[in-house]
Amino acid sequence: MSTAPAVKPLNPEFSSGPCKKHPGYSFDALDTRCLGRSHRSKIGKERLALAISETKEILKIPDDYLVGIVPASDTGAYEMAMWNMLGARDIDLCHWESFGKGWFADAISHLNLRESVTVNEITADYGELPDLSKVNPKNDICFTFNGTTSGVRVKDGCDFISDDREGLTLCDATSACFAMNMPWEKLDVTTYSWQKVLGGEGAHGVLILSPRAVERLESYTPENRPLPKIFRLTKKGKIQKGIFQGATINTPSMLAVEDYIDSLKWAKSVGGVQGLIDISQANLSILEEFVAENDWIDFLAKDKSIRSSTSVCLTLDLSPEKIKEFVALLEKENVALDIGGYRDAPPSIRIWCGSTVENSDIQALTPWLKWAYNEVKSN
Repeated sequence: MSTAPAVKPLNPEFSSGPCKKHPGYSFDALDTRCLGRSHRSKIGKERLALAISETKEILKIPDDYLVGIVPASDTGAYEMAMWNMLGARDIDLCHWESFGKGWFADAISHLNLRESVTVNEITADYGELPDLSKVNPKNDICFTFNGTTSGVRVKDGCDFISDDREGLTLCDATSACFAMNMPWEKLDVTTYSWQKVLGGEGAHGVLILSPRAVERLESYTPENRPLPKIFRLTKKGKIQKGIFQGATINTPSMLAVEDYIDSLKWAKSVGGVQGLIDISQANLSILEEFVAENDWIDFLAKDKSIRSSTSVCLTLDLSPEKIKEFVALLEKENVALDIGGYRDAPPSIRIWCGSTVENSDIQALTPWLKWAYNEVKSN
């Protein structure tokens, strides 16, 4: 075995979800006044409302958009939107990785939308972005802003979405929110979870609705589509506004809520959303420089304009079995944890470069990547 690099990352956590806690994180910093109290109590409602208002402020969400905390992480939030809103018009469902593909499967196999409307599948292989110019502004458009399992994102500005669209856009932004600019004027439904860019806890999702999305909810009721209680966003044809003021549909973890509020406080301390974007972009730049200097490693996303700055997916000049050895070796050395590529993706590794990951840790990781490659290659 060759001599290993002298310096390890101070924190070896590079998981793509749940993700690393923010620098300086401590349980002792959490406000615990609402623990053991009802989420319907005065303080419970206040803390939930604070989480919502701080989210709107940091993400610069328009005043007339609604933000709600909902069950079941990003998956629950996105499914909630699909089950409530889709079916009113034809749909362009765009996907280029596993989660987007899952939304397509749900649309045609569980919602059975092809029985009532046209569902167009606009897709591409891992590492590529489909031809999004094919979307029809008359249709509803479903897409993932950043493909967590492929490392491919949409281009800045979402220019493929018409300002004069008739349909809604439903955007899964779980690994993009807080690390990429969200063009809110293009987004009618946006979902994410706390456990990605801010390193929060799992189980809760965030649902963001434009006025156009609210109008759809209040004017369209899908036929023969029963909705479970945790999916119901309207009552007697009107939006349940309480959901977007802190009156959650079901009982949330108030500890997870406090953890999220703490993350939002940290986000403000580093410069808000632009500061968070800068950290993530700097992490990506470090890896881009490393890849340029080493011909045995490459990005799954070859086109820099669509390359994710959070879920960075990399291919190696190794067999699938050797890639597993590479991942296991770095975990054994406590240098990089949970960096194996997603099970449905091509053989690869995935390094989380979101905003809670410090630039110095990515810098310290790169010599270890080279060391592990040489170790595995020579065996």
